[in-house]
Amino acid sequence: MTDSITEAEPVRPRLRDLNDPLTPALFALAVFVSAALVFVVQPMVTKLVLPSLGGSPAVWNTAMVFFQGALLAGYAYAHVLQRIRSIRGQVITHLVLLVVAALFLPLRINGLLGDPDPSAPISWLLLTLAVSIGAPFAVLSATAPLMQAWYARVRAHEPDGKNPYVLYAASNLGSFLALLSYPVVIEPILTLTGQRISWSVGYGLFTALVLGLAFVVWRRRTQAVPPEPLAPTAPIPWRTRGLWVLLAAAPSSLMLGVTAHLSTDVASAPFLWVIPLALYLLTFVIAFQARPWIPMPVTFLVQAALVAAMIGMMPFQSGEWAFMFLVHIAAFFFTALMCHQILAARRPPPDRLTEFYLLLSLGGVLGGIFSALIAPVVFDVVREYPLVLVLTALLRPWGQGRFTRQQWALLLAVVLLTVGPPLLYAALRSNPELLAAVGWDTALSASRLAFMVAGICAFLLRDRALLLAAALTMISLSAHHVAERYDFRHTERSFFGVMRVAEFNDPGMGGVVHMMMHGTTLHGAQARDPAEACRPALYYAPSTPIGQVADAVQIERPAVSMGVIGLGAGAMAGYRRPADDMTFFEIDPMVDRIARDPRWFTYISDCAQGPVETVLGDARLTLAREPDNRFDVLLVDAFSSDAIPTHLLTREAIAEYLRVVKDDGVVVLHLSNRHLELAMPTVNAARQLGAHDRHQIFVERDGLPVMAEASTEVLILSPTEEGMALFEGDPRWRIIAPNDVRAWTDDYVNVVGAIMREMRFSRGG
Repeated sequence: MTDSITEAEPVRPRLRDLNDPLTPALFALAVFVSAALVFVVQPMVTKLVLPSLGGSPAVWNTAMVFFQGALLAGYAYAHVLQRIRSIRGQVITHLVLLVVAALFLPLRINGLLGDPDPSAPISWLLLTLAVSIGAPFAVLSATAPLMQAWYARVRAHEPDGKNPYVLYAASNLGSFLALLSYPVVIEPILTLTGQRISWSVGYGLFTALVLGLAFVVWRRRTQAVPPEPLAPTAPIPWRTRGLWVLLAAAPSSLMLGVTAHLSTDVASAPFLWVIPLALYLLTFVIAFQARPWIPMPVTFLVQAALVAAMIGMMPFQSGEWAFMFLVHIAAFFFTALMCHQILAARRPPPDRLTEFYLLLSLGGVLGGIFSALIAPVVFDVVREYPLVLVLTALLRPWGQGRFTRQQWALLLAVVLLTVGPPLLYAALRSNPELLAAVGWDTALSASRLAFMVAGICAFLLRDRALLLAAALTMISLSAHHVAERYDFRHTERSFFGVMRVAEFNDPGMGGVVHMMMHGTTLHGAQARDPAEACRPALYYAPSTPIGQVADAVQIERPAVSMGVIGLGAGAMAGYRRPADDMTFFEIDPMVDRIARDPRWFTYISDCAQGPVETVLGDARLTLAREPDNRFDVLLVDAFSSDAIPTHLLTREAIAEYLRVVKDDGVVVLHLSNRHLELAMPTVNAARQLGAHDRHQIFVERDGLPVMAEASTEVLILSPTEEGMALFEGDPRWRIIAPNDVRAWTDDYVNVVGAIMREMRFSRGG
């Protein structure tokens, strides 16, 4: 069947039909709505599944691999559908698949696979997403390339039909606006249940829109020039296809890299997911415009400046989180824009449109697979983000002719500037007298100055891609070496993050101290001197709020049942007496393995006076299997680097904690965080449940060994007044004043508000 008209007298085109704006408007609306549905569902579904995997930042990155794979499947379907010559046949096929995919609605997380296995979370997550949202997501994803291909045929005799790629800008604009609306409008207003139902309704309305578009197009074909298949152009060279894939892969990889980097120390939350993804889509909008808002020469200039400035700062922690956030986001945005503008400049004729999008989608999948699945296996620490950022320099102009003397001199300057800091640090480590004279802070300041000057030299090499890449590589390697001030003895990486064991010499604790570091945060330390080894350190020292609670309850009761959510180095095992029992709830098997290895820590193997059990899995899932009134003390101390999984601080989570502690038991919530104010929403959630509370901010004391104590913020709760009796007369424990901060629930979490409160308090507001 074809779209040719069978009457004896061919119908001549009517000018009023060809110039009718209704058809282009309907195409643009359909593309816009489908893109909005495709991208707003991504943070929505990921938030639904996040609690099952401990709130790890890797959940979003792995979910993005699924979404990119489903997008590739949709683009492949759109490409194959072009084999049907009739637009009518294509539209009918697409409508049938839209209806079939609707059988998977309403939107929800399918429980077919049960709870995740902590030792194999990736396969569980990918399969769960596939059975939950795979079919409707893939069919919706095909809409953008399909509509553009149909538009090129329907409008073949109009000027706008020659450039259907403008609809790609409309598609990405819809995606961009939908993503930004999620944390700003949708998440604060609608519960997750409301979000699921609203999206399912939106899917149905979109199906009706496609049906209406089909009616309009079919009616137009009886009045105007029939949409014939486009004349084929020359095949695309494989070299060009490979370049398309690379140009699409780099921004995709960087998007996941910058998201993980920014989420590690704050929270795995939608607002931190959608900002990089929204900017990623915005670069498509700009790049595929007829007249881009940002010309390509400006993009090349700004991208080189930002990357050269950032690459030397990346490994270092900074108290100015907002500033570093902006630098990372800006560098990512202009790097992605550079790649996509190069792609747009090399886009093929309209008849090769679906092939172009298919290869572009393939590149996105490969970039995501590299960052989310391959890199954690290949690299024991996070190397992929700076690596891809450096490699994108090779996509810049290579320049003409031989390298000049000035260019060689700039590269030599970078070599000298980047070799100096590691040599200085090596000298300080091996010479205590020199270290005492110079100090780490002076060495750090000198190193940062060297990296800044080296970055300026790299920027001046921006028109020679090979030299720029070499300069950035040297700066990155040197900066990572200098940032690692500790002597790392062991490094492992899992789905849940990077765990490292470092060695530190602390004379006040008998010499060698082993520290467990998750991301950028200490998760426990232990002296190796037998005389000091069994004394819990840092946040768990007897002087800290956590230690105060453990000691007070043990003094009062001859036998204590203690639960601990979050294992770390196992320091709490140092409190276990022969009559007590202790259970850790830990999601990462790697953490349990390291904490029980006597080469690194002996709290569990040697210090605990009795067996210590570890229950693997997300605490919300595993704690649900515990009986009522199980524990005298339940410590909630589940960090991922410095980020606390927000689903462990909701009203529903607190209700579960209060259920498993005894009537006179105590829930201890460790709330220390560099970037989030967590006490107010948490205490308000507890008060809604009728719990009694006390709060303490402990500041580590001067004059003690470095690893002896750590400043700690703790909130304690009890189902009854009797549970607070031990702390009522202690002036260190206070009651938080009533406030109007909204309590967090499984349906509502406001991470942005927590960041703003912490910034205000840190400035004395």
